[in-house]
Amino acid sequence: MGKRLLTLTIMFFLSVCGCAGGQFAGCSRTKEPMLAHNVYFTLKDGSQAAKNRLVDSCHQYLKDHPGVVFFAAGTLAEELDRPVNVRDFHVGLHIIFRAERFHDQYQTADTHLRFIEENKDNWSHVQVFDTLVR
Repeated sequence: MGKRLLTLTIMFFLSVCGCAGGQFAGCSRTKEPMLAHNVYFTLKDGSQAAKNRLVDSCHQYLKDHPGVVFFAAGTLAEELDRPVNVRDFHVGLHIIFRAERFHDQYQTADTHLRFIEENKDNWSHVQVFDTLVR
């Protein structure tokens, strides 16, 4: 019984600290990198109502795709105006996929394509930053 408890305790610790997924500093197991997909939209109509519509549309169409680890969409933080802040956008979309293959599937998913079709007329500029992250 003691060995079983010790084994379960170790397994629990490794899962909590992330080693089971290869993220713990002391873990030698490598893991496929995740993909961070960040999209910044500059709108033709930059009104608060238009920004809110786009954020709502992001939530409606983009958050429930397979492989999504993290999802967020929101508007520019107006109060952050340091020299290093990029401020030429209205809405930011942030999705982290478990692996690049999930991002690739997302790109051709019906809901993603519908999101683009329904919203693209109000986009004056779109910037996409994709990063492999660990």
